[in-house]
Amino acid sequence: GVLAISVLPVAEYPELTPPQVQVSAKYPGANANVVAETVAAVIEAEVNGVEGMTYMSSKSSNDGSYTLTVTFSIETDGDTAQINVQNRVSQAMPKLPEEAKRQGITTEKKSTSMLSVISVYSPNGTYDDIFLSNYSSINLRDTLARVSGVASVDILGARDYGMRIWLDPDRLTALGLTASDIIGAIRDQNIQAAPGAIGQQPTPDTQQFQYTLTAQGRLESVSEFGDIVLVANSDGSVVKLKDVAKVELGAENYGWFGQLNGQPAALLAVYQ
Repeated sequence: GVLAISVLPVAEYPELTPPQVQVSAKYPGANANVVAETVAAVIEAEVNGVEGMTYMSSKSSNDGSYTLTVTFSIETDGDTAQINVQNRVSQAMPKLPEEAKRQGITTEKKSTSMLSVISVYSPNGTYDDIFLSNYSSINLRDTLARVSGVASVDILGARDYGMRIWLDPDRLTALGLTASDIIGAIRDQNIQAAPGAIGQQPTPDTQQFQYTLTAQGRLESVSEFGDIVLVANSDGSVVKLKDVAKVELGAENYGWFGQLNGQPAALLAVYQ
């Protein structure tokens, strides 16, 4: 047995990869330079020097996205590293642009060991890439992430549903409206509100019933967004969003896409 040790085949070496934590943010409408100056610089100034960090790298894109990857020493616990980075990011939040904060800043552990890439496609071309991406996100991603040994599942080139609004500059100019007016109207009328209740305490002794009120919350369909009121005139006439823009349901981002043999596909990357 001792003589055979030196000639025994080695089937597998332990894979030692340093833990990584990824911080992701999005600043809609900003180019790479603006993202680097207003988002990247602020976050990295706070995260730099976090306990156990060896180095960090970041990427700012012209689609307004920002990704910071912080790499730690091998002996660092991944959960502890994530908490430490999250605390540093929280300190940077008040200094970030309001629109970036509204989109949300995510901090999560990131594995560099990719197990496989799963392609979801429509053999007959019945479904487009937007449907395939959202189907995978809703029905497959979370299920795969719960499998033992899987750290995370990402959809490469994800195309989440988004309401696309294409403004007509000539119509806006004729009506004296700006893009900021459109954004404000959408923000004010596309809300989830709590209408309250009727007959809630304290009430007279004669009040026998209490009714909880419900109201339509966030808008869902193209027609509902098109009916958003931009201007209400004194004569009763109104200017709606569909009068100055084309509204359609599409993808939130068209900067990435996935294909399999030339056909649209959703690509799921499974990490160990």
